[in-house]
Order: sequence, then C-alpha cells, then structure tokens
Amino acid sequence: MSDLDLLTQSLARNVKRWRAERGFTLDALAARAGVSRGMLIQIEQARTNPSIGTVVKIGDALGVSVTTLLDYEQGPKARIVPAEQVVRLWHTDAGSYSRLLAGTEAPGPLEMWDWRLMPGDSSASDPHPAGTVEIAHVTAGELTLTVEGAEYRVPAGASVTFEANAPHSYGNQGDVPVELVLAVSVPPVH
Repeated sequence: MSDLDLLTQSLARNVKRWRAERGFTLDALAARAGVSRGMLIQIEQARTNPSIGTVVKIGDALGVSVTTLLDYEQGPKARIVPAEQVVRLWHTDAGSYSRLLAGTEAPGPLEMWDWRLMPGDSSASDPHPAGTVEIAHVTAGELTLTVEGAEYRVPAGASVTFEANAPHSYGNQGDVPVELVLAVSVPPVH
C-alpha cells in the first residue's frame, strides 16, 4: 500500500471515529467544517484525497489535530516520528513546502510544522477556531506574516506568536528561502 493510500485509509477511519465520538451526524460535521456532505462521505469511504485546507477544516470542526486525523497507529505514551514518516502536506513547484512534524491532543490539538518558503511564495490560511494560537520560530531568511491585513516582518532567529482566529498568511518577500518551525494550538471542542 502506498503512503497516499495509507493516509487516505487513516483519514477515513479517523474522521469516522472522531465524528462518532463527538456525536456529529454527517450533516452536522459538514456544517461545522464548511465542507459538503458529499465530500465527507467520500473521505469516510476513502474514495478521495482532500486538500490540506479541507483536512484542516474537518480537524478544526472535530477539535482534533491534522496529525490525529492522519495517524495510522495508536502507540505508547512517547511517540517518535521518524524522519521518513514526516508528512509533506503543501508544496509549490518553486520548492516551498510545509511538513507536519508531530502533533498531539494536549488538551486540544497541538501541531508542530516545518516550513520552507521560496522567494516570492506565500501560503494563506483561513481563520482557525477562536482561541487558536500559533508560534513560529524563523531559522533562515525573513518571514512576512500577515494577520488580518497587518504585515509583520520576522527575521531569522526571531519568533512570533499570534491569535490565529483571523485570516493569516506566511510569505517570503526576500531573495533567499525562509525556513521556520511553526506550532499550532487549537482549543478542545466542548
């Protein structure tokens, strides 16, 4: 089974599991996530590979991390994610990418990402649920972070925290690659 098939099967199983655990019908989850009922059916039947944006919306609606939705094994208290199991979820032809390094539920979803943005590239994010916080540490280049239209320049060696319940984007307006580690903490669903 290919990595993509494994992820598709894991996503199907985990969306069904968490939807049942939350007591959501397909219609309720579709409304909360802002995705169609048909898309949820295809995901739960492992008949589609949705965009990362769709997976994030479903995770946010369920109150679980993307890592939890894509996890294909429930392991011990300490979980090592080998380098070859890091999942690249977004990329551009120019060489930009984001990789989900690890995640957990603590008490809500908590994710750690590895990002590279090539010169001129950017990636926009829809608002996350209220209470979501992101922390980024730039290791190379200068990140241009835009939150609700306000632009922030974050140079190598600096870190930034922000409330992510507003539209935001990560960009590289410089002429060298930007590299950063990003942590996302989403509050639990009540």
